[in-house]
Amino acid sequence: MSEKLRMLAEESYADELKALIAGDSGHRPPGWSMSPRLVVTYLMGGRAADGTVITPKYVGDRRLIETAVATLATDRALLLLGVPGTAKSWVSEHLAAAITGDSTLVIQCTAGTDENQVRYGWNYAQLLAHGPSRDALVPTPLMRAMEAGRLCRFEELTRMGSDVQDTLITVLSEKMMPIPELNTTVHAARGFNIIATANNRDKGVNELSSALKRRFNVVVLPLPDTAEEEVAIIVKRVGEMAHSLDLPEPKNVSEEVARVVSIFRELRSGSSEDGKIALKSPSGGLSTAETIAVMVGGISQATFFNDGRLTPETLAANMIGAVVKDPVQDRAVLGEYLETVLKKRRGFEGYYTSLTDLI
Repeated sequence: MSEKLRMLAEESYADELKALIAGDSGHRPPGWSMSPRLVVTYLMGGRAADGTVITPKYVGDRRLIETAVATLATDRALLLLGVPGTAKSWVSEHLAAAITGDSTLVIQCTAGTDENQVRYGWNYAQLLAHGPSRDALVPTPLMRAMEAGRLCRFEELTRMGSDVQDTLITVLSEKMMPIPELNTTVHAARGFNIIATANNRDKGVNELSSALKRRFNVVVLPLPDTAEEEVAIIVKRVGEMAHSLDLPEPKNVSEEVARVVSIFRELRSGSSEDGKIALKSPSGGLSTAETIAVMVGGISQATFFNDGRLTPETLAANMIGAVVKDPVQDRAVLGEYLETVLKKRRGFEGYYTSLTDLI
């Protein structure tokens, strides 16, 4: 087992990537490791030419991934949009891994991100000693991607201030980055492009300007359509994460995932499964990603404090943490749900008792 807490996509799935590339006879755009058709196979699952099984990385509409891959084969940037927990970052990382074999050229956008972190910075010791020079310049992941003809990933683009966002307009329009201090320009090599992710659900979001929006092709990743689809995604990811954390996976994971998903989907949608009872929704999103975190936390607690048995008691505290973001409003919402829906539901008695005790 690797000493890394988290393996890169190109490391975790190196065998699959190698098998796909070895049997690839399709047309490859400049700078791509494999053809667009096989990139989609890598994301959606299938078989390589030699029979190697390719596990699905994204469970959802194949056409969305085809659109995303086709966009990156042009000179137009890609924006993956959706509510939190729709696998935007996951898809972004795997697209970069499949297309260029390098998912590490990433800029995590925050309210504190400035132009120097997007365009380029300076080694001030070199700058003071020798003045502006290429040796004194510190390239960002964006500049390195432009020079090498690779993909640069921008995570949570709308977290970054609007004025900083607009520094990308010249790069996306002209495929170059001026460096006035050196009286020169960095031109993008063929194969360069940008994958950005964004959501419009969280607080503190900065809207993209119209000029910047026009330079992206937007692909909206939705939440899973059905509970079965969501359960399948969560069971797969929980298994992978438990393995990477060296946690034994309890035998009843699938059953408990189905119960937690049922609870979260009802709270998220604002109605019971049968549609007969209207419910208030908590302030949080209760996304697929949060369900995965709940399950992994519950497995850890079961491993170390409950003899490996995954029960409602080991999951309840993690569920409270996911649901109750506002201590007053969300506790009331959860309490009402427990009394009007969960109290009467067979098979959920343990969740009703455990969650009631905690709130």
